[in-house]
Amino acid sequence: MQKDIKGILTQKVRLDQSALNMGSGTLEVFSTPSLVAFVEKTCWMSIDEFLEEGQTTVGTKMELSHLKATPIGFNVTCHSNLLEVDGAKLVFEFEVTDEKELISKGRHERFIVDKEKFQNKVDSKKEKPEING
Repeated sequence: MQKDIKGILTQKVRLDQSALNMGSGTLEVFSTPSLVAFVEKTCWMSIDEFLEEGQTTVGTKMELSHLKATPIGFNVTCHSNLLEVDGAKLVFEFEVTDEKELISKGRHERFIVDKEKFQNKVDSKKEKPEING
């Protein structure tokens, strides 16, 4: 995979994405958890077509500044750029704007994994004893 793959995604902010509904605050504004998910989606979708059969990516790190609040009903747009490819490690930079201004910027890290192996490894946790204390 080559660096400098660009991604762009636009969505309308829904009421179920508000801080009040997400449990991350008490206001009806675009929540930080919803913003994080939106950034992740933009990044993984931008490189999905370049993955081999049976591969996917998983998010491992997010450095995000949520700079401005966005009202419900506004459109938000995320622009991502793949900055670095180091084996399975992918590093993106991103900016998110609403209809008026820049609302977020930062970096996001993802890793390329084998879907089946990853899912099987996670599912095997169900069979391990619980950690006490």
